[in-house]
Amino acid sequence: MNDTIAAIATAHGVASISIIRLSGPRAPEIARRIAPSASLRPRHAQLCDLCDAAGELIDRGIVLYFQAPHSYTGEEIVEFQTHGGLVVAEQILESARAHRARLAEPGEFSKRAFLNGKIDLSEAEAIAKIIEAKSVDAARILARQIKGELGRFVEESREALLRALAHSEVMIDYAEEDIPEDLIEGLKEQLTGLQSSLEHIVQSSRRRRGLIEGFRVAIVGKPNVGKSSLLNALLSYERAIVSEIAGTTRDTIEEQIRIGSHIVRIIDTAGIRRTEDRVEKIGVERSLASLEEAEIVIALFDASRPWDEEDEEILKRLEDLQDKELIVALNKTDLPRRLEEPRLERFALLEISARRNFAHLLEALEKHLDSLGRDEELMLASARQIEAVEECARQIAAALAPLSAGELELFSYHIQEAIRAISQITRPYESEEILDRMFGEFCLGK
Repeated sequence: MNDTIAAIATAHGVASISIIRLSGPRAPEIARRIAPSASLRPRHAQLCDLCDAAGELIDRGIVLYFQAPHSYTGEEIVEFQTHGGLVVAEQILESARAHRARLAEPGEFSKRAFLNGKIDLSEAEAIAKIIEAKSVDAARILARQIKGELGRFVEESREALLRALAHSEVMIDYAEEDIPEDLIEGLKEQLTGLQSSLEHIVQSSRRRRGLIEGFRVAIVGKPNVGKSSLLNALLSYERAIVSEIAGTTRDTIEEQIRIGSHIVRIIDTAGIRRTEDRVEKIGVERSLASLEEAEIVIALFDASRPWDEEDEEILKRLEDLQDKELIVALNKTDLPRRLEEPRLERFALLEISARRNFAHLLEALEKHLDSLGRDEELMLASARQIEAVEECARQIAAALAPLSAGELELFSYHIQEAIRAISQITRPYESEEILDRMFGEFCLGK
């Protein structure tokens, strides 16, 4: 990390301000060449002329200097705030490169912050995820992680596992002595409690991941039930083709919409029915796949038509669903009612008209999304974190049997693996490969 890196830290395109960031030991020297009049007082904003490598004026902008180690990366950092627009920002960046700064790799600023001890991996991932957050609740949860909430939980779990390992090592050293039964039972109780806590956090995090990534909401039903009409109504424009011909929608259609403070992906699916049409059959298969992948399912039934075998197939699919929020609605209630099926009454049935009034459906969706956001429990923000906690819980479970049997060497091995797994969240042992993979997913300038 002896070289100095540079990158545009704002999104490409036209904007009021663009930010170009330098980090590394030569950042102040390069900054003085770009802005010769800059005094570079730490944390002091100064309006200066910004010049290219030939000394020609590029723009007038703000220069900010953050002296090491009191900066985001822990290194010397200089930021240039210029008028927005791609041309000006790229000219400043080219000037920095002409003075021997290197273009930063994706996530390299945050990687340097981690390597310099300014943040741990959980905080770095929270920084990356907060940029992508799909709801206000997600931003709030991730802000808590940036402040170190997940890091503190990992440290507490790691300390509990280290204490268990220390007890085991002492008992191995004094193997000829009788091991107090209450010590074994105490270790079992503590580890079982920790395992339960870890498993609960994993389940809760899987259920709420849509807060960060955007929940997938699948609209399912038989052909001509009004799925595409509902999608168009939710989007407020004609996105899907609507006709009286059954099987018009042959493929899934996905669009993003905002519901309350949440951004969700609405998926309009092909009508689910038995068909010999080769193309329609592929559409039905994709509909069933969307049904499995979605976190929330809106099942539509046509109130204007009698119950039939296609409705029966949809009901059977709904009964097989697990771990999904299910909203069941009778559509076309503005037409004469012809559907009668007592089994639908087991659901909290909504009566809507996709063409005229579906406010109750939106209210039900928003209520469910808000309930997930109100949960104040710790949340794991990435698949990597979830996998690490799952592995830790598995190793604790594997350690309990040898502990009961007095096989302390095997118990210690599993506890060491549990410590290794939970440590992956903040500061892994084998760091280089993990760091390259994780920070490579960040955006440039971060």
